[in-house]
Amino acid sequence: MARGGVNKAVVQIARTAILARGEHPSIDAVRIEMGNTGSKTTIHRYLKELDEADTRRGVPREQIDDELTELVARLAQRLQEQAQEPIDRAQAHYEQLKTGLQEQLADAQQAQVQLQQQLEIQGSALSQETSNLESTRSMLQTEQTRNAALNQACSDFELRLQDRDEQIRSLEDKHLHARDALEHYRSAVKEQREQDQRRHEGQLQQVQMELRQAQQSALVRQDEITQLHRDNERVLSESRALSKELNQANDQQHRLNNLNGQLNGQLSQLQSECTLLQERLRVATQDSEGLKLAHSEAKEANAELVLRAIKAETALESLQTLKKNEEESQTL
Repeated sequence: MARGGVNKAVVQIARTAILARGEHPSIDAVRIEMGNTGSKTTIHRYLKELDEADTRRGVPREQIDDELTELVARLAQRLQEQAQEPIDRAQAHYEQLKTGLQEQLADAQQAQVQLQQQLEIQGSALSQETSNLESTRSMLQTEQTRNAALNQACSDFELRLQDRDEQIRSLEDKHLHARDALEHYRSAVKEQREQDQRRHEGQLQQVQMELRQAQQSALVRQDEITQLHRDNERVLSESRALSKELNQANDQQHRLNNLNGQLNGQLSQLQSECTLLQERLRVATQDSEGLKLAHSEAKEANAELVLRAIKAETALESLQTLKKNEEESQTL
């Protein structure tokens, strides 16, 4: 701990203590009494001023001793007060700083808990959205499978319709051949015209009936194909809607991932701030230990000053006793 500057009062105390021991208060002796501190020039100047003051005043030795005793007591009390004041200020500053850091640490820990809860809620929501997305994907896959089955059925119906058209063309060809044969029979065999004509008409009616049945069947197949096309369009619309919902779900998942990243960033920042506050608390604790050490040193210095004051009082009492003995000797 650094010592303060040498002043006249300290030099006077050291000089008085040396005189009380019956020694000569030289510059070196005074400097040793003060703990080897102070400039010899300064000590010499103060000693000279004290000697001149004693010579100029010419006051009795007892009055000087009393004044010195009172001066030593006041000086010791003042030094003790001056040493205690910075310690009290430092202690108050440390308590204030410690309270502020503890409050900041508590706020940071509370904010960290809140952010952790928000992160857990967001994680739960993300899990729910992921589950919904998987369900949507499963539904989309089912609809795609169904759409493929419907497309295959539509292709099968188109093949069947083509077969039916081939059958109709074949019947029409048969009808043409029948008419050609009928004309041939008319020209060849007139006598069998009526019979052949009735047979031909019967065959024609049968063929026409088969043709109408085939046309009705083709109409029914056409209605079925139309219905299949409508079902296919409806499935395609539903597939587009599901794809749109899937895209929306993907976008929402992307936003949730971004939000999760932001929350993780904020959590990392709060953890860094918490670490910084803990470091500041550690530094404040070290400062407190330094202040406590300074307080201990100040107490030791104060004790040393008190001890010196006691020594000065003892020396003064010895000086008074010596003087009294000399006076008694002179009287005798």
